[in-house]
Amino acid sequence: MKMNTTNIESFSFNTSEFFQNPYPFYEEMRSINPIYKSTLLKYQGWYITGYEETLKVLKDSRFHSRPPIPAFSRNYENIRRIQENMMLFTTPQHHRRLRSLVTKFFTPNIVNECRPFIEETVDELIDQVSCRGTMEVVSDYAFPLASSVIAKILGVPVKDYSLFKEWTATFIQSIDFTRSPKTLGNSRKATEEIIAYFKKIIREREQEPKEDLISKLIQEKQREEKLSYDELIATCVLLLIAGHETTVNLISSSIFLLIQNPRQLEKLQDDPELITTAIEEFLRFESPAQLIARTASEDIIINEAVIRKGEQVYLFLGAANRDSRKFRNSHQLEITRNPNPHLAFGHSRHFCLGSSLARLEAKIAIERLLQNVQNLQAVDGNGHYRKIIGFKSLVELHVTFDSYPDENFI
Repeated sequence: MKMNTTNIESFSFNTSEFFQNPYPFYEEMRSINPIYKSTLLKYQGWYITGYEETLKVLKDSRFHSRPPIPAFSRNYENIRRIQENMMLFTTPQHHRRLRSLVTKFFTPNIVNECRPFIEETVDELIDQVSCRGTMEVVSDYAFPLASSVIAKILGVPVKDYSLFKEWTATFIQSIDFTRSPKTLGNSRKATEEIIAYFKKIIREREQEPKEDLISKLIQEKQREEKLSYDELIATCVLLLIAGHETTVNLISSSIFLLIQNPRQLEKLQDDPELITTAIEEFLRFESPAQLIARTASEDIIINEAVIRKGEQVYLFLGAANRDSRKFRNSHQLEITRNPNPHLAFGHSRHFCLGSSLARLEAKIAIERLLQNVQNLQAVDGNGHYRKIIGFKSLVELHVTFDSYPDENFI
């Protein structure tokens, strides 16, 4: 995919080649300039593909997050209010306040309390497919696991995970740069449904509190009105969506990467203790979130680029994590790579608060799978990726395997 400055401007992101493997394009853009001003995504802004440049923006408090949800339903007052409150996460004052409220429920110790439930859920999912010798990793494994965990944490019925899947896919598509008018229309309907859903759950918890996150957030709301009703709903929506997308992408991509790199798979099977560094390498090599956006709150100079107040900055995390200026053999998967200062979960005040949970789920899911199956193979060697730019997300991944014999069977 060799390009020069001129034909980069005419490059179309909407190609199967790009969705399958965007990294050659990132390399080409970075070779021209790691901070590149363009209208490539039909949005004027600065496209940043360099590691150090990305890190500078993430650490600079003068860059603010862009609103995650487009204003596509202004005729619906209740939806508009919820969306505005979801956008409050992106302004410095509200971001700090809301994040501080939620962060205390995602400390490493609290997350680790989920371990027994995650292990039990993983074992149940493996049992369901072990006799078949085949499974579709996304729908049979990664998504049910992520759904079960976030449902338990929030306190919503896991039986509704089919709804979660539909809502998550619609929301992610609506905030991606590939969105269309039809997508935005679908997103309006999904917004109505998810708001009604959480209103019902919140009313139930107000009457009968439980030991779940929604009940705890309601208590925070009632304590000196630290959390408004709309902020409460927005928080639930964001946690539900975020609790699915990154984790599902991480688990499914990690399994696919091991299949594609049999030597690395063998190394991990021989030494299961490598799972910790392996997870970090999966995050670096195939970042679940590929693109995030920021807005300059004032004129800012990064390297020699003058980014004006109000201009948009698009950070290609997937590109930064493959920058050969920072990572040796950046396009090779090395599960022993250490140190590994990737930016898959962001940095500083915008560091993903659910990162500990995502890591734990992926660690257990991969460990348990490798303990129970052998000869893991992908039916389609290329995989099938969703046509979105902001995330590296497998639509499906069909695999075959042999189950280890049950030693207790006589």
